[in-house]
Amino acid sequence: MANFSVIILTAAPPGCGADSGGAFVKIDGRESLLRAVELFLNRDNIKQIQLVFDSAKLEEGKRKYGGHLSFSGVKVLGSSAKWHEQLAAASEKISPDATHVIVHDAARPAVPYSDIDEILSAAEKHPAVALVAPLRNALVEVDAGGNAMAYRSAGEFMQILTPQVFSKEKFASIAKNKSDVHASELTLLKGSPLNMRVSAGEASIVNAFIKMLPKAKSKALSPFEEAQW
Repeated sequence: MANFSVIILTAAPPGCGADSGGAFVKIDGRESLLRAVELFLNRDNIKQIQLVFDSAKLEEGKRKYGGHLSFSGVKVLGSSAKWHEQLAAASEKISPDATHVIVHDAARPAVPYSDIDEILSAAEKHPAVALVAPLRNALVEVDAGGNAMAYRSAGEFMQILTPQVFSKEKFASIAKNKSDVHASELTLLKGSPLNMRVSAGEASIVNAFIKMLPKAKSKALSPFEEAQW
């Protein structure tokens, strides 16, 4: 049976710009990062959860969220404000019992539990699995100066989402090289289009999406977890 270690990053993923503020956006009074953590609680095959902050925000994060997170068994650590640096920092503390590693963006709190179930199941058969969603509009390719070069059909592309799941060996390679796995190595799993990366101006939209998601049947909840219901 696969055992999973979860790494939740507050840094912005590659291609999303340098702004990592999405993890701290409040959605109906509670930060996205707390809601992202809750997606992985009360699952027997998840043995470890790590939440990685920019070191400049680590003490503030411990002060604000440390009590709640430690009560749920979540480990908090600091690194730089870059995605791959945060992955590398968390890789040093992965449980030896883990067979797979889940990587999730703390600014994505609206993930259906069924999508998580499906990707964990797929990960037992493939070394690298990512949730994706289709694009709705056509694209235009531009040069470095922002000048249009060519049109691209939406059907040629998919949005890459998180969570993504890797075998422990594959993840070790990603963390060591501080680079993404090659696209040809990814197994793609269609996820919900409601799985949106939140920004400061979109909290109400993401809150509406969360309310549209079916509630998971869960075990007894801690007082911290009960706040989401």
